[in-house]
Amino acid sequence: MIIIYICSMITRQIVNEISEYLDYFPVIGVVGPRQVGKTTLVKETLYASISKDVEYLDLENPQDEAKLTDPVLYFTSRQNKCIILDEIQRRPDLFPILRSMIDMHRVPARFIILGSASPELIRDSSESLAGRIVYEELHPFHLLEIEDLYDYTYHWFTGGFPDAMRIKSPKIRHVWFTNFVRTYVERDLPLLGLNVDPQIIRKIWTMCAHMSGSLLNYSNIAKSLGVTSPTVKRYLSFLEQAYLIRLLQPYHINIKKRLVKSPKIYIRDTGMLHHLLGLKTFNQLQSHPQLGNSWESYVTEQIIQLGGNDLEFYFYRTQVGAECDLVIISGGKPVATVEVKYTSSPKISKGYMQCIEDLQTKKNYIVTPETDDYSITKNVTICNLRDFLIKHLPELRNDM
Repeated sequence: MIIIYICSMITRQIVNEISEYLDYFPVIGVVGPRQVGKTTLVKETLYASISKDVEYLDLENPQDEAKLTDPVLYFTSRQNKCIILDEIQRRPDLFPILRSMIDMHRVPARFIILGSASPELIRDSSESLAGRIVYEELHPFHLLEIEDLYDYTYHWFTGGFPDAMRIKSPKIRHVWFTNFVRTYVERDLPLLGLNVDPQIIRKIWTMCAHMSGSLLNYSNIAKSLGVTSPTVKRYLSFLEQAYLIRLLQPYHINIKKRLVKSPKIYIRDTGMLHHLLGLKTFNQLQSHPQLGNSWESYVTEQIIQLGGNDLEFYFYRTQVGAECDLVIISGGKPVATVEVKYTSSPKISKGYMQCIEDLQTKKNYIVTPETDDYSITKNVTICNLRDFLIKHLPELRNDM
């Protein structure tokens, strides 16, 4: 009950978008990692927006799954209702049937499907429902959703999973994350097709934590695990499509410089990152070698979440020293860069200035935890994360 209460208190960013989709699309898909609040979002928030009777089925519940022994009969007899199918990745065989049902009786909000994996990983979903479905990803809570309840340091350390955020005890929070990891490596990822020894998946996930915010080296991981680089890429693809890691691609421009081609890797939720690093308190993080990379992981995820579908995000690095943590793309062109610094007195590095010169961006930002918002040069602004999310990022979206 506590978790439902917390989720109900917080207005999720995507609610308005999903509510609007209900008037147009036969199927709305809400995807995101397990325990992020998808079911609560639908039950506590969206029910009021659905202008017809609603029926909810949890496909992890044997009683609900038994109702779909003959799914054609079940769906046909309820064609005037909105049917919510939770944990849809457990029944990929339903997608062709959903398509048939929609084509026989095409009305908005016929189905809402909830899943803990990307559409590409939920086999056949994209092909079967093409033109009939719209997907929205539900992230863990981001900073602007929870700032009235928690400060950024708490959010940064515990991450945005609702259950983890409400747990004040470091010991109990550690147990929660341990069970979360166990569920994924022993049940969820194998269900999605990753049939690998759970210990290997747990090890590669932990290795990702120690690399979070750094360039990804497939060969080093492969050597450590005793497998090939293509195998590592396959493992990481599953973690990425389960919304557990983010692979940020490098931005390439037509210049006569050797550019880094490897992606950067991030653990998307920093609470999970700190658990995998073995950190139980914020004080432990402050003296940890991964402190700067943790802050970069946190800032990067917050910016990308709030950037939505309007902007594209990359990083930039050349082998001669030009670099920045984020390149923000609009209309196919770089419009801004972001450098992330965990300091109260940031300075512009030579590499960052070279990046700005290479990309010719007029808006550039150094994002810190708590500095005031001010211009350090004509085209470089220093600001804290909250000011960037509230003031500068919306300006970039509005300039499109």
